Amino acid sequence: MTAFDGDETARQWPRDSRMECGICWTVYDPAVGDDVWQIPAGTAFADLPEDWRCPTCDAPRSKFMLLGTGDGGGRG
Repeated sequence: MTAFDGDETARQWPRDSRMECGICWTVYDPAVGDDVWQIPAGTAFADLPEDWRCPTCDAPRSKFMLLGTGDGGGRG
């Protein structure tokens, strides 16, 4: 698992990389999007609005860690 270091780091990861909140363990999956923030499916973590926060605990993007891709790679 790799911590999120900012948009430049996130842009280097595959667009289908899933991210996990280090506070409450909520997973952001680009294949699903985020209903709370009205983020459509297919939106990569790096493309989320700068003010996006965890929909469960309100943690900032910097608290998210790389889980893996939607193809079954990585943990999860």
